[in-house]
Amino acid sequence: MSPAPQAYVGRFAPSPTGSLHLGSLVAALGSYLDARAHGGRWLLRMEDLDRERVVPGAAAQMLRTLESFALQWDGPIEYQSRLTAHYAAALARLRALGLTFECSCSRRELTGEGGYPGTCRAGPTRPGPTATRLRVPDRTLTFTDRLQGGCAFELAERGDVILRRRDGAFAYQLAAVVDDARQQVTDVVRGADLLDSTPWQITLQQALGLPRPRYAHLPLVTEPDGTKLAKSRRSVALDPPRAPELLVSALELLGQEPMVELKFESAPAILSWAIAHWQPERMAGVRAVPARS
Repeated sequence: MSPAPQAYVGRFAPSPTGSLHLGSLVAALGSYLDARAHGGRWLLRMEDLDRERVVPGAAAQMLRTLESFALQWDGPIEYQSRLTAHYAAALARLRALGLTFECSCSRRELTGEGGYPGTCRAGPTRPGPTATRLRVPDRTLTFTDRLQGGCAFELAERGDVILRRRDGAFAYQLAAVVDDARQQVTDVVRGADLLDSTPWQITLQQALGLPRPRYAHLPLVTEPDGTKLAKSRRSVALDPPRAPELLVSALELLGQEPMVELKFESAPAILSWAIAHWQPERMAGVRAVPARS
């Protein structure tokens, strides 16, 4: 008798470095709808490890914004800055397996094309603070993304990713992998700008013996010229009184073809319609979608 399938657990994990904008809403809404359409849970995690970039008060503002858009999460909110013991334990395990090395290279020294060239694989090239890198194997990593289809990455070209920065802060790739496993996340639904992070994260999951969630990378909202949505009138902070209008706009960007009349409904009513009519296959193979004027 085969085991029962694991219940769906999704998550939204923003970095509190500013206000949520249209691109953020698309990512949050896509992950929320996929979780609810599968009868699953939707967790909220603040990726606040990069203290230099965290804006005071931004996390609280994000929570208020999500609530005003009726995007209600399940369970307690988690903050990565309070979970560093878990990352330290994972890093220690990787070190014990001989899968890490210390790197003394500065960011300025690594501004060329391609991934990390392996400068310090045999040991730091100079004294002083070091970062800890994962010793990435030289092989092709393949996986199937629910929206983007088959993906293949040459890990050697990606390079040895940083797990702990020179200032001692744990890096995004390690923390995300540890937290997804610890929270039993089954489905990672996020923007296509993070697709390139997936091979590193899968490599870490394999090294640590952690389960691999299913991945679905949503179209990235871009400027009309194709660049990532930046500081412009399209990326201003979400305006809660405009929640119905903005939710409908986000649904359009997700290829869901909402009824025009929905913009006159309440945010909960719009979400109810969107859950019942969720069709992620409409985004199959779409990496980017331009923001509407």
